[in-house]
Amino acid sequence: MKKIIVPVAALLTVAAVSSARAQDVRFGLRAGANYSNLAGDIKNESTYNNKVGFLGGVMLNVPVLADGFLSVQPEVLYSQKGFENKPTEYTNLLGAKQKREGQVNYNYLDVPVLLKVNAGGFIVEAGPQYSYLISSNNETKYTTTPALGGTPSVTETQNKNDVSGLNRNELGYVAGVGYQADNGLNLSLRYTGAFSDFVKSDNNTYFNGDLSNARHSAFQLSLGYLLPGK
Repeated sequence: MKKIIVPVAALLTVAAVSSARAQDVRFGLRAGANYSNLAGDIKNESTYNNKVGFLGGVMLNVPVLADGFLSVQPEVLYSQKGFENKPTEYTNLLGAKQKREGQVNYNYLDVPVLLKVNAGGFIVEAGPQYSYLISSNNETKYTTTPALGGTPSVTETQNKNDVSGLNRNELGYVAGVGYQADNGLNLSLRYTGAFSDFVKSDNNTYFNGDLSNARHSAFQLSLGYLLPGK
């Protein structure tokens, strides 16, 4: 938890030190969806498809210029990332045919700090992001047909707790565009990516080693609302 609290506290301090414009600081809410997949050097890349996940949390808009043209906006968001397993068939070492399908969810706490330009309501924003992996949920189903024939067996995997082979801390970036109305309602389209792999370097068995050099990426569409300032 310390790894979460320290960066969050540091980012929210941006608002506290802006006492000269304290009356213009605005608190807000954001909710939307991630359209996520994997980036990087991925083996058998065609077997990993995009998936949709929830995105939501809070934000704090701190003006840098009095006219609101430039501001800093830290956010704390719950973000579901991951991928779907395209139904894939292959033969294992014993000659049995296996079919893999399902999806994997990675539940993150994202803390982006965005530099935001507001040109008459049209928004351009970009900045760094710290992410912490809260949990993962592997919902993969394996159907195995014996090499000599017979009745296929089905194994369903759903492990919500084992993240020991994953890097829980992640640094990345966010960039996007949007529109903000005078009443504080805003719509944002963003792209977010990571600088580092999310599978530990010594974990060569995760998804048969396909994801050893994989990074998270996602397009985000969200609706936000900034409450009126003091």
